[in-house]
Amino acid sequence: MAILKVFTNKNDGNLAFHVGDKILNVEKNREKLKNKYSFSMENLRYMNQVHKDSIKIVNKNSGFLIDDCDALITNEKNLPIMVMVADCIPILLYDEKREVIATIHAGRNSTFLNIASKTALKMIKKFNCEVKDIKAILGPSIQKCCYEVSEELVNIVKTSFSEQFVNNRNIDLQGINKMQLNNVGIKDIKISDYCTKCCGDDYFSYRKSKKTGRFAGIIELKD
Repeated sequence: MAILKVFTNKNDGNLAFHVGDKILNVEKNREKLKNKYSFSMENLRYMNQVHKDSIKIVNKNSGFLIDDCDALITNEKNLPIMVMVADCIPILLYDEKREVIATIHAGRNSTFLNIASKTALKMIKKFNCEVKDIKAILGPSIQKCCYEVSEELVNIVKTSFSEQFVNNRNIDLQGINKMQLNNVGIKDIKISDYCTKCCGDDYFSYRKSKKTGRFAGIIELKD
């Protein structure tokens, strides 16, 4: 068993149907991923992400588009699951021993709702994963250097999490998600330091341009 884990970039094209791109273009971009990364793209499951904390378990009987959720979990082989982002944090969780994977859309609202830790806890509850075996990867996203928010949101972070995640009106979503994962016992956490807004033009960024595509985090259990 192998676990394929990939974060796409602009060179892979836009992977989302909902941002005004032609359907054929998106389908071609997704098909290219199949050849580039050897994913079973014909079995791809992806989400209608709604910035909440709904987590759904999927299998081969699930529809291809999973509605109204921001995290997917599966233990099915050859069933890639995908999260699409353009500044929000794409998080991949995986347990190699139990052979369980998850993908998470950790935007601001979902982070405030503790979606990362809730997903890990669901892996533990539903699939008997042990927390010591769960690993996490946080992909490229907007970083604390550029993520400026309102005073109201700053106060929410200070009150709900800690002042350590605030610098003037900038907040540290990566730090909050890491803390949440640490709080359930996950220690093996890799975090990309690439800021989608200021580090270059390798990834789509909604803060740079509201009319933009989406890159993805994709994970799959392979036979």
